[in-house]
Amino acid sequence: MDEKDIIFIEQLLYSTDKDYVLNQLKNIDKPLLLHYFAANYNWNSGFEAPTVILENENCDLGTGLLMFHYADGYRLLESSDEFSSSSLMEWKGFLRKIYNKLLNLDFQSQNISFDPELSKIQKYKLKKNNPEIPDVLISKSPGEEIDIPKI
Repeated sequence: MDEKDIIFIEQLLYSTDKDYVLNQLKNIDKPLLLHYFAANYNWNSGFEAPTVILENENCDLGTGLLMFHYADGYRLLESSDEFSSSSLMEWKGFLRKIYNKLLNLDFQSQNISFDPELSKIQKYKLKKNNPEIPDVLISKSPGEEIDIPKI
């Protein structure tokens, strides 16, 4: 990624014009830029931007997995009852959408690898509580491993 791309992502991350940011995210055609944005996104800022990334046809499977885990998808895997009883409707809606997209492998590319870095014990506990958890949600995704710059 060149300096121009880093400056562009930095401008999006720190822009106060939400409509501008969402419009730019809709039109990004480089999966890596979407990945870098998602990895550096302030998840306390809501789920509009991550939803736009998820709906962008250039969103890679690795970026989807990253967003699932960065949005605390582990809590959904750990206890679906606790997840269902949560009052955080926007969070629940986003996680349901990304969960289904990951299960269906509904991504045009799988070129960016993301590793949720769950320990063997964490994976064991998840599988013990719910043997039906698909590996795609808890294992490293296919693709090239990349270093994510802190922007």
